[in-house]
Amino acid sequence: MAANFAPYQDIPETQRAFSPPPQGVSSPHIHSPRTSLDRTRNVISPPSRNYEQYDYFGAGNDSPLPEDVGRVAWSAPQPASTGFGRPREEVDMFTTSLGWRLDYEAMLAYLLLPPAGGVFLLVMEHQSDYVRFHAWQSSLLFAFVFVIHVIFSWSSFISWVLFVGDVAGIGWLTWRAYLDAATLDRYEVPFFGPLASSILDDE
Repeated sequence: MAANFAPYQDIPETQRAFSPPPQGVSSPHIHSPRTSLDRTRNVISPPSRNYEQYDYFGAGNDSPLPEDVGRVAWSAPQPASTGFGRPREEVDMFTTSLGWRLDYEAMLAYLLLPPAGGVFLLVMEHQSDYVRFHAWQSSLLFAFVFVIHVIFSWSSFISWVLFVGDVAGIGWLTWRAYLDAATLDRYEVPFFGPLASSILDDE
């Protein structure tokens, strides 16, 4: 029988590692194997970003908050508009070769004895597509109307009916040329309007 000469050993429970004491209870004899557990750690949460910190331009508390920007933009007073577009004062008068107001020059395409007024603007105006469109439309339309007048010149009644139609058409097209200048919309008469637009696009 082999003899066990090892020194006396106590039962395993006397050498079992003890758990660290609960947080807040200090023990002079028992320490955590990790040094970081013995140090008191102060956890500081980052400061919350209040909307008062968004002072982008140094305007102080009077500057609008980020969530109020959209509301301020919607509630801002809008310029008064007339009719279909911008205010009549905003029609640019310096975008034409002749230096006249855009709406007034477009009106001349129908007021200057069409189709002569349209031909005159086609020769003199090279900058504004809006004016040139009305010049092309006036030239094409009233050149066709002039041919109709020549064909029916033998009848005074038909000639007077055509003349009344000419006056009504000139008045309506002049008004539309003035009105649509604020938005640069093109009022196209049937056939001649699309033809004028296609010619203008090909220039």
